This record gives sequence, structure tokens and C-alpha cells, in this order.
Amino acid sequence: MNKSELRRQLKAARNAVGPHARKRAARDASRLALRAGVLLRARRIGFYLPQHGEFDVRPLLNQALWMGRECCLPVLPRRGRVMRFGRLQANTKMAPNRYGIPEPIDARALSARQLDVLLMPLVGFDLAGHRLGMGGGYYDATLAFMRHRRHWRKPRLVGVAYECQKVDRLPHDPWDMPLDAVLTERRLYRFAQ
Repeated sequence: MNKSELRRQLKAARNAVGPHARKRAARDASRLALRAGVLLRARRIGFYLPQHGEFDVRPLLNQALWMGRECCLPVLPRRGRVMRFGRLQANTKMAPNRYGIPEPIDARALSARQLDVLLMPLVGFDLAGHRLGMGGGYYDATLAFMRHRRHWRKPRLVGVAYECQKVDRLPHDPWDMPLDAVLTERRLYRFAQ
């Protein structure tokens, strides 16, 4: 099955998760992440605001803010695909980007290199740590610098998905960045890179 067929099938599975199950899944995943220490050594963490059925990481975001972590959201570039990450603070002003997704207005937005952990939405994942995204290439372009690192991997890449988005094997390209882990409502999958 090619990426576009898989994307369609996995989006349908993701969208079939009901509102009550979504809320419970977000709460359960947040607890799992905290027990597993996902935020423990992270000072700067990249989050996302869920769109179109994506897994809701806001309970974990709220916990990270309460823990005093520096939390950031993606900011799309005017041109190109390399995102920056705007800080969330009590008085952060937000504005919708070209896709209608709220993003922080932060003149001093960080690069992905400055994050310790990056939580990423996804459409599908496999147990080799491959991620199927929405197809825009923003995360792949933003994280391209990591392909040249052999020993030091920062940020740690954590995909977030429902268990129903797991597949046996995903097609992947050389520019696709493998994940360090995937957080679902049932468990934290860790991958050796």
C-alpha cells in the first residue's frame, strides 16, 4: 500500500475514535508519559495543537507548564518548510497560520535544535520507529539537520498517536526522520536508533 492510501485509511481510523474515548486517551497518555519520565530531563519541549482528529496532547502540555518547563509550539515559515518554535507563556499572543492553526507570535522563536523533546502528531507509525505524517514535509524539513548526527540526538522525537494508528510496516523515504518513541493511550513504544 502506498503512502496516500495508508494516509487515507489511517485518518479514517483516527477519526473514528469518539469524543469520550479521545478525552480518556489524552488523560491516559499523559499519565503514561509522566510515569515513563518523558518530561523528566527535558527543559524545552515542543508540542502541537491538535487539528483534524490528531491526538490531544494538551493535558501533557498543561502538566509541563505546571512543572515549569519551557513549552513551545510550531511556527510556520513565510517561505520554505523549516519551522521554528514559539514559546508559550501566560501572556503569549496567538494568531492563526495559513492553515488556520493558532501559533505563538514570538520574535525570538527557537529552532528545533534548541529543543530537548519534540512531540509530533502523526497519521501512522510502525514498530521500527517510522512515522507517516500529513504529507506536507514540515517536520522532515525542520529536522533534516539530525540526519548528519551520529551520536548526539537532540531533540528526542516522540510521535503521539492512537493505538489504532499502528501498522506492521510503513513505506519510508531516506529523508524521513525515525522516531525515538511513540506515545499512545496504551503504552510508550521506544525505538533503538
